[in-house]
Amino acid sequence: MEILFWSCLAFGVLLALATLLIGDFGGTFDFLPHDLFEPVVLAGGITIFGGAGLLLDRYAPLASGGVYACAAAAAVLGALAMHFVYVRPMRDSENSVAYSIRDLEGKRAEVITSIPAVGYGEVLVRVGAGNANHIAESFDKEALAEGTKVVVVRVKDDVLGVSKLD
Repeated sequence: MEILFWSCLAFGVLLALATLLIGDFGGTFDFLPHDLFEPVVLAGGITIFGGAGLLLDRYAPLASGGVYACAAAAAVLGALAMHFVYVRPMRDSENSVAYSIRDLEGKRAEVITSIPAVGYGEVLVRVGAGNANHIAESFDKEALAEGTKVVVVRVKDDVLGVSKLD
């Protein structure tokens, strides 16, 4: 019994170290039905099973069947906790820096290259955590000097129609 628990503990630690050093085993566990089988969750569950089994075997007054059952229950609970506390929030927090140019309508911007009454200039729009430069034209057909605060009124053919912000 002790050999099984030591083996599980060692395998779980090695799997965790391999995941840390090599990275995720991208796609290796895709045949499994649910994302509860993420490598980090599996490694955690196996490690918890081994560690809990060793502790229960040594310190709990349980028969071998009880030790296995309690170690398995601890592994399942630990793996579920790891999934819901760590893996799931990390998966849900994935962000993208991509945005649609249509999302810029209604955003504030600043003219960085003067926009003539009829013609094009350039504006700087704050998007997410960064800034983006875009070609712009005056929506109201009035000249806009560099440094003028504007609002994006429309997007047509990848050109922002901007109006002076009062």
